[in-house]
Amino acid sequence: MMQWELSDAELLALDLDLFSTDCERPELCEGDGGHTSSRSTESCCTGHGTAEVTCSANEQSSNQQNVSEQESDPLCEGSSAKRRKCDGRIPLERFGRKHLSVTDLSRQAWCEQQVVYGMELPHIQQLRDEVPVVKAGSCLHLARGERVRELPVFGELEGIFVVGVVDELCYNSKGELELRELKTRGQRTYPSAAQKKSHHLQVSIYKLLFEAMIKGQLNKDTITHHLHLRTDQPLGSEIRVHAQKVGFTINTFGDLLDLMLLNLTYTEIPSIDTMKIEYCYQADASVIGTEEVSFEEEWVKSELKHYSSFWKGQREAKGVDIEEAWKCRSCDFADICEWRRSKAEEATQKNRANQCK
Repeated sequence: MMQWELSDAELLALDLDLFSTDCERPELCEGDGGHTSSRSTESCCTGHGTAEVTCSANEQSSNQQNVSEQESDPLCEGSSAKRRKCDGRIPLERFGRKHLSVTDLSRQAWCEQQVVYGMELPHIQQLRDEVPVVKAGSCLHLARGERVRELPVFGELEGIFVVGVVDELCYNSKGELELRELKTRGQRTYPSAAQKKSHHLQVSIYKLLFEAMIKGQLNKDTITHHLHLRTDQPLGSEIRVHAQKVGFTINTFGDLLDLMLLNLTYTEIPSIDTMKIEYCYQADASVIGTEEVSFEEEWVKSELKHYSSFWKGQREAKGVDIEEAWKCRSCDFADICEWRRSKAEEATQKNRANQCK
């Protein structure tokens, strides 16, 4: 029988749904795998597609049933805001999320209301992802490959499990560990200040997660609690054989988690010294410029506290301020946005009041 060789990347690409406590799973064996619907690169700890599982289907069916019940309830008829208030669940539960991605949080810095509509109307977001310029950006990311690429980072922030994928990690000419994020642009210009804020938050969260991982601040209980994982789930023969080849004996998913955390903690991995964002022009992949980002820990933690409070149901989603209404021009949800409509009505009423004085 042919023995399949597993790379480290494939080992990291384990489908966590297979270890979920939400339903029974068979032992992992040779040939387990397969891919279903596409996800964002930060939809799980590895960014890879996952095997189709019954639990996911049941969860989606449950969410759809809940939405249908709300729509049929006369008290919940009307705007999306009214229907949300009728749903007693916090946003994390309402959208069936066991974790958030770093992208989710950084998009909130651009427009939180847009994030909500993207989850309530995923088919619209999917259409946007198929736009040629969006796909070109993804191809450009994949074309660059001479550094440590797509490094998974994950951990608990403000009581919520957050996962992300660092674009590049390398040592610079000074011997410092450098985090690099590639951003593609449709125009040969630097982004606006509002876009830069989102980008700065993104790389800063990467740094927070990475350093918590290497400093031993992430533990197995945190991972299994948030992701509902079964540590006693047996590993398949391919994974056990691969581990033995590199000098380790592991039998269960819990053993694998222990090994990963030990390696992260006791391997001499330094902290990230510098963070840089490289902006490239999509049309020809030329470099527009590189910006170094300073890590402001207090600012990052303050932003995280604010954005996570929405996911925990402590406040309603907030759209853009009037001063940043220009963002709406490129938003796919502008025509149905209740936040935008309410702000426009407020401005109209204010103008009428001023005219009456």
